[in-house]
Amino acid sequence: MSMLRMDHVGLIVEDLEAAISFFETLGLQVEGRAEVSVEWAERVTGLPGMRTRIAMLAAPDGSGRIEVGAFDSPAAVGRDRPRDEPHALGYRSLMFEVDDVDATTERLAAHGATLIGEAATYEDSYRMCYLRGPEGIIVALAESVRS
Repeated sequence: MSMLRMDHVGLIVEDLEAAISFFETLGLQVEGRAEVSVEWAERVTGLPGMRTRIAMLAAPDGSGRIEVGAFDSPAAVGRDRPRDEPHALGYRSLMFEVDDVDATTERLAAHGATLIGEAATYEDSYRMCYLRGPEGIIVALAESVRS
């Protein structure tokens, strides 16, 4: 028995439309949307009365997917949490390769993204930066600078 593939990364947000807009601006494409409130989902999550709205977004080349969800019932937990930091234990960031870090950062800023540090070049191979995206999600961007 072995793993067949990594299917997707799941993110929970409060503002589903803002998160979808952010990731679409980055270049992901919505594959589908759904409202989930069925018995099997309650059994899987252990959350009686669960109702959530989700969107599945895919990278243009099909290399990866993100499921973004907003819970209507029960309410999402952690609303009073401190903002995640790049050195926190657990979830750290989602990284995407882009063709222009600066232009992508500028486009995402219109959706509320802010640079955490600055864009910097790593060993003449990648220009990289970390952004804080919707609801504190850390998004890393990398641009190949090899000639």
